[in-house]
Amino acid sequence: MRGWWRDLTDLVLPAECGGCGRPRTVLCPGCRAVLTGAAPCRVRPEPEPAGLPVVHAAAPYGDEVRAVLLAHKERGALALAAPLGAALAGAVRAGTGPVGRPGPAGRSPASRERPVLLVPVPSARWAVRARGHDPVRRIALAAAGELRRTGTPARVLGVLRQRRAVADQAGLNSRQRAVNLAGALEVVAGGERLLAGGGRIVLVDDLMTTGASLAEAARAVRGARPDARALLWTGERTGRAEMYGRIVGREQAEGTSGGAVCSAVIAAPLDAFEINRN
Repeated sequence: MRGWWRDLTDLVLPAECGGCGRPRTVLCPGCRAVLTGAAPCRVRPEPEPAGLPVVHAAAPYGDEVRAVLLAHKERGALALAAPLGAALAGAVRAGTGPVGRPGPAGRSPASRERPVLLVPVPSARWAVRARGHDPVRRIALAAAGELRRTGTPARVLGVLRQRRAVADQAGLNSRQRAVNLAGALEVVAGGERLLAGGGRIVLVDDLMTTGASLAEAARAVRGARPDARALLWTGERTGRAEMYGRIVGREQAEGTSGGAVCSAVIAAPLDAFEINRN
């Protein structure tokens, strides 16, 4: 009921920009440009948790982006799911490679491929109850819609759940978060069958900080689909062949290449983007 009431309220009451507070707009052009105006980039936390798949982010976490994420997650500004989904869709595209040019009938070659499978990192049940909605799942659904609209077949698989209670992550350092989340996620009954249907698996979340949540989600998915490890794309697709060659070589040495799992998030700390600098 709470989520339904928020949806109705968003339709009938004047909105304000989730990033800067400008009245009568869900997201002003300036804040939208900050969220989706730059090309999504490969990001990596430091230190990097074991088992973390390749992660792409749409924007650095700060100022307007932080305000938009918090407005959607904590204040129930549900209309922000659409622009947040567009940002996430951009990060998914960056992580899964180009979809190719449209064919004679106007359909992208990707439309004939197996769909991209967006697997949201689950929130704690108490958090979903307190907020009245599941923000990551809502954004993932918006991202899937944006991907389909632009020629990439995509669907959301909510196959992960918390198998035990975990502490609030706020205030925990990277080591503490890894310990807190170790073994905390599992694939729901029947989820193995859905994952085994094929397609590129993309773990999605709104924010990556230490990478512990994505690493734990990847562990659970890999256990359900053993062929799914880290999806790696060559540097030719990003214009950074030499740098990505070093990354791929390191990850192959660590045994994390050769499968079909990657990650996409809306935002990550600014220093996580340092991987893109020569």
